[in-house]
Amino acid sequence: MSEDLDRTRPVWRQVAAVITARIAEGAYPVGGKVPSVVELSTEFGIAASTAQKALTHLKAEGLIRTEVGLGSFVADGSS
Repeated sequence: MSEDLDRTRPVWRQVAAVITARIAEGAYPVGGKVPSVVELSTEFGIAASTAQKALTHLKAEGLIRTEVGLGSFVADGSS
């Protein structure tokens, strides 16, 4: 599932957009686990801080929720 990133635009926004699209198409179902920072870093060839920024943005948008020690999950949208 590797994606080609346009290095002329903010990479974290592109990663967030890819994850958002995967949620919309059901690749990551509601309640399902979203890849970790390490998994995203490996898949996209990006720094961990960039992957974390993408996940932080998605959490702020209400698309994902995090559970300490367990990871990030697709939010159900009802909260």
